[in-house]
Amino acid sequence: MTNSHVAREIDTSRPHSARMYDYYLGGKDHFEVDKQAAETVAAAYPGIFTCARENRSFMHRATRVLAREHGIRQWLDIGTGIPTEPNLHQVAQSVVPDARVVYADNDPLVLRYAERLMRSTPQGRTTYIEADVNNAGALLNAPELAQVLDTGRPVALSLNALMHFVTDAQDPYGIVSRLLEALPSGSALALSHCTPDFDPGTWQKVTDIYTNAGTPVQFRSQAEVARFFEGLELLDPGVTVGHRWRPDEEPIASDAEVSLWTGVGIKP
Repeated sequence: MTNSHVAREIDTSRPHSARMYDYYLGGKDHFEVDKQAAETVAAAYPGIFTCARENRSFMHRATRVLAREHGIRQWLDIGTGIPTEPNLHQVAQSVVPDARVVYADNDPLVLRYAERLMRSTPQGRTTYIEADVNNAGALLNAPELAQVLDTGRPVALSLNALMHFVTDAQDPYGIVSRLLEALPSGSALALSHCTPDFDPGTWQKVTDIYTNAGTPVQFRSQAEVARFFEGLELLDPGVTVGHRWRPDEEPIASDAEVSLWTGVGIKP
């Protein structure tokens, strides 16, 4: 991160999705307005806390699998959110100490905590860039990215709980396609995405809460999430509920509680 990064003013007058997510995870980086909005979501969908935890757990497992089994040494994590340890680079570097990770987010709140994302092993490297997933070209051309990642070698594109904040009007599939086009064969996509498939009525309430708070969302079906992986070789078990993607132990939560489609694909 360079000195040219200047944090924009943080709006605490209305709830923010990253701070609400921090609340779901039991963090401390949120305000009363976020707590109130998050508890409104929880009243409609008590499983939100399980969903958030399982999303983090999926990210940990997917990162370890890509490092151990597929030789990935580089990650581009977009929509980073407020840092929650262990962060992606800590998971990757626990397997491969020389792993390199670029975090990207367009949120001034995340920028405030970016120092936490920069604590790399001596062998590896991490950086944070302020960038918007809706502008894939600017993100990929950021000089900080080129300083850390070698895009001539495989890169894992990590999009965790991000794309449901990108509505169809913003061309989500085009965005992911453009990002993957810039990465070589052997690269990967690890993606998680909330879904209304198991309880449409409840998820309509969640949609309304976020939208009315000024954060448009679009939760998608399994088939719609699978479209993000078109042209990739899906790893087993395919696009599945988060806690069923290569679990470390037998899942105990219900699919409806988790309501999160996840998958990992390799670019041929």
